[in-house]
Amino acid sequence: MPTVSVGRDRLFEALGETYTQEDFEKLCFEFGIELDDVTTEKAIIRKERHLEGEEEDEDEEVIYKIEVAANRYDLLCLEGIVRALRIFIGKEEIPVFKVSDVPPKSMLKMHVKPETALIRPFVVCAVLRGITFDEARYNSFIDLQDKLHQNICRKRSLVAIGTHDLDTIQGPFSYEALPPPDINFVPLKQVKSFRAGELLEFYRSDMKLKKFLHIIENSPVYPVIYDSNRTVLSLPPIINGAHSAITLKTKNVFIECTATDLTKANIVLNTMVTMFSEYCGKKFEVEPVEVVYSDGRSSIYPDLTVSNMEVSLADITGPIGIALEASEVVPLLNKMQLQAGKSLTTNGNCNIIVSVPPTRSDILHARDVMEDVAIAYGFNNIPKSKPKCMTTGGRQPLNRFSDKIRAEVSRAGYMEVLTWVLCSHEENFAMLKRNDDGDKAVIIANPRSSDFEVVRTSLMSCLLKTVKHNIDHPRPIKIFEVGDVVILDAARDVGAANNRRLAALYCNVTSGFEEILGLVERIMKVVRAPHVQLSDNYMRPSNEPEFFPNRQCSIIFQEKQIGHFGIVHPEVLKKFGIPDPCSYVEIDIQALL
Repeated sequence: MPTVSVGRDRLFEALGETYTQEDFEKLCFEFGIELDDVTTEKAIIRKERHLEGEEEDEDEEVIYKIEVAANRYDLLCLEGIVRALRIFIGKEEIPVFKVSDVPPKSMLKMHVKPETALIRPFVVCAVLRGITFDEARYNSFIDLQDKLHQNICRKRSLVAIGTHDLDTIQGPFSYEALPPPDINFVPLKQVKSFRAGELLEFYRSDMKLKKFLHIIENSPVYPVIYDSNRTVLSLPPIINGAHSAITLKTKNVFIECTATDLTKANIVLNTMVTMFSEYCGKKFEVEPVEVVYSDGRSSIYPDLTVSNMEVSLADITGPIGIALEASEVVPLLNKMQLQAGKSLTTNGNCNIIVSVPPTRSDILHARDVMEDVAIAYGFNNIPKSKPKCMTTGGRQPLNRFSDKIRAEVSRAGYMEVLTWVLCSHEENFAMLKRNDDGDKAVIIANPRSSDFEVVRTSLMSCLLKTVKHNIDHPRPIKIFEVGDVVILDAARDVGAANNRRLAALYCNVTSGFEEILGLVERIMKVVRAPHVQLSDNYMRPSNEPEFFPNRQCSIIFQEKQIGHFGIVHPEVLKKFGIPDPCSYVEIDIQALL
């Protein structure tokens, strides 16, 4: 959960009221945020530098660290917290954000070159006119960018924010992607001009910026933004140019967000302009910028449109467990910055029409509206009640069956292990001598490491890795796991399905085929029941690549293969670094229910 640091005195001044720490904690709780810590700026510095023993100065500014929900991007700065709390306690009306009416010929333009599609295809822009900064506002403006970069921007990989003093540059602007040697400029806080390739090498020793170099360093072209005089505004997502740096004296701020995700770019831009447009000459008014693509398409940003949702009163009050009239729900939503009204349907039911402002990108569903009503009503005010259906929360048959299988395998002398659901692509396929035909495994789009590239389609690699990491354990090693694998399934709405399986592995100086065979026979015996029609010849020869030829069998149930067992192929064992023979069984126990 993100934590926002704000000065207590400035916070109370902006709220228009002074609170004791206890009262402010209560207010935060009622609004759904938390006062996480109370400290001072010098104490924070001492903690970062691991300094101890210095006495506190009574004149030091008190800092409140406030923890907010991860999807409430509008609360990542003092301005957003103050606005939300003032509306919550009834001291301020919900603001109306406007895009200023600028003639098309006078509107600033950003021209996008087609080469940007190779690296960061999207850009959105806006202008804050007549803004007034002081030191606190300026610091808050910079801090909000950092918070957004760490949160929704995913460390600048999805969105990178650039802010510029508009009076130092000249439109129209162009967003291009060029080879590194063709980009030359003076970066922020530097006096020397660098070529883009040299700049990346220069920042390899920078503790802050080196974390972002990997985003573009292996690309043949780097994204860059120019003004009409070919002055570099920024090299996203790394650094802005020194020429257009904003200062306390800046009056007009040009904001550009380059991105690989257009939806998130819009949310980031809207957050920046709605939080700080209150300091503009025309309060809550933002100047638009036209983004023009090479194919003739154009869009005007920011999009500050208010979206409307219609939610039935029952869908709001029912899940909370309270009885409220529409006239009571509407003011609760207004307290949460959601303009609301009521309407009657043709059948006489009451619906709530909710206007969602551009600051509340977290409102996506009727359940989000319900949550805001619950917060405004007060969680402590919701009466306790027992579920109407006493079967609610009962265990699922598959889980009960899984526990019985676990108990049976444990009685056979096997130790249960718990392994990761994610694994590398190589472990799931090549190391098991399997081919990836593209229609089995769910691929992780942006894995944090090569160890978590796919969702496992078998438990085999997981148990083999467990043996590898416990190779010095006395023989025999007898382990098992009852867990889920995930298989692509076009018939499901999410495109994939979970499948519960039992896997057991026996490792010793001899193969232990008879050990695994005995386990299979025991399992199939205990699950044999009136509803499970199991033929006597449920074991049939198979030819799976991960097993030794002619030392393996399939398990057949209702003419369908539900499992296989045998001696693990020596090549598979070698790839996993296991010197001793292993026997293995894997059964789809979900098919036996």
